Amino acid sequence: MNYRLLYFASLADRAGTSSESRSSAARTPRELYGEVAAVHAFTLAPERLRVAANGAFVGWDDALADGDEVVFLPPVSGG
Repeated sequence: MNYRLLYFASLADRAGTSSESRSSAARTPRELYGEVAAVHAFTLAPERLRVAANGAFVGWDDALADGDEVVFLPPVSGG
């Protein structure tokens, strides 16, 4: 399946990009995050992140579909 991934804050910094397209056999956000975490050396556990697909928050074990836009949202602090 093909996904469009969006990264913010520390994840974008670590990946060196705010978005990417990825072809993957992952069927859930948890599987997809495991793949990209290994590629980009993300250190945050899924439990510390929120995940959204196509503009709506989803669960880590919800099914993804081909062409989904997936966003991994790390905790953000402000000042």
